[in-house]
Amino acid sequence: MTSGINQPDPIAVWHDALDESLALESAAWLTERQLERGIAFGDRPLCTVLRPRLMRQAEYDTLRGVCAELLGAFRTAGEAALTDADFRTQFRLADWEETLLESAPRLHVTSPLGRLDAFIDPTDGVARITEFNGETPAGTAYCDALSELFLAMPAMRPFARKWTVRPLPARNHLFNVLLDTWHQFRGVRTIPSIAIVDWHDVPTVSEFQLSRDYFESMGSECIITTPDALTYTGGNLRDASGMVIDLIYKRVLIHELIEECGLDHAMVRAVVDGAVCMVNPFSCKPLHKKASLAVLSDERNNRRFSGEQLAAIARHVPWTRVVEERHTTSDGRDIDLVPWIGEQKDQLVLKPNDDYGGAGIVLGWEVDSATWEIAVTRALSEPYIVQRRIALPSEPFAAVVDGALTVDTRIVDTAPFCWDGAWADGMLCRISTSTLVNVTAGGGSTIPTFVVEPR
Repeated sequence: MTSGINQPDPIAVWHDALDESLALESAAWLTERQLERGIAFGDRPLCTVLRPRLMRQAEYDTLRGVCAELLGAFRTAGEAALTDADFRTQFRLADWEETLLESAPRLHVTSPLGRLDAFIDPTDGVARITEFNGETPAGTAYCDALSELFLAMPAMRPFARKWTVRPLPARNHLFNVLLDTWHQFRGVRTIPSIAIVDWHDVPTVSEFQLSRDYFESMGSECIITTPDALTYTGGNLRDASGMVIDLIYKRVLIHELIEECGLDHAMVRAVVDGAVCMVNPFSCKPLHKKASLAVLSDERNNRRFSGEQLAAIARHVPWTRVVEERHTTSDGRDIDLVPWIGEQKDQLVLKPNDDYGGAGIVLGWEVDSATWEIAVTRALSEPYIVQRRIALPSEPFAAVVDGALTVDTRIVDTAPFCWDGAWADGMLCRISTSTLVNVTAGGGSTIPTFVVEPR
């Protein structure tokens, strides 16, 4: 996914035009606008650098094609998980997740909203997928809002004189998928009332406000609420204000909802009864598990996928297995998995099957042997995956630090938004100086992505 020989480098063009005066002006402007508009993660501005992600059209088209290929494989696995209980055991669902999977109505796709988190290999330009967020893919409203700011930022002016700059809006897709899911769920063409549901103290509440404002501008009544504020009586789910809720744009994580509120919670009962449409539904859980990547790449499941899907998996999904006592294959060789994990520490990463924000992840090459051994033992006692280390790409980014312009190299994460389980458009892009590229973990910054071409 390189931009080609003898092509102008948009990153170099951007930085060449950014002198210290323009950088200082842009940094002050960007910080002030972010705080004014609530583009923040908690109390800190979401973006701290002065350059967006710049992609050529060919690069972006290739990435979308990769996503379409892989989403077909995920769709195959997700549909099989809903109908084949034996196959579903590979995803390592909890008992309560099995209960919800069997009891709640299913939507036309398991994950109408998704996000493929990837890194573009700096040596061969191949996108390697490290996670499929099939439950609560955040970032659409933040990315749209940041795009609007960067298009108007002083540093954009000299670049835009020589390059066309196309943003990648995502809230329109989000709204359309929510509406289409509602129409297919209820069989009507009405506009539903929408509730954005999460805990009151989450740092992403500012994104909920941006989403609410957009939904309302499109003609939908929308509220931001919490699980504690919901009641279910007379076949209606209501907020504390009394508003009847048709559709839940679910941002609360399912496992946190059940841990805090139980299976008898009003929201859970309303969804199970079919009184309300929830996106994403309970049936998203198998694909959201990190074990879904193990399911795709495990030789035991080859017969379930087409030749084209297997080729896409082999090229774009790093070798991944659920941590358990078994024999499997690696690079065509039979291995005894657990001893092999112990021997290959520097080439492997351990990840909990269902967590977020980098919690519980152990990078083998960054810990000593004793710590790795403890991590492997823990991974055998609770659902974990092991995944092969991949090469991480980096790019230079300008920023103002201590009142001066600096250009530092940062690791770049590429996370396209996925719609209806079938296609991708728009993306979340996070950058970091840390190997763990995650804003929740405190180690990164979010930037907008633009498709650019010379004028």
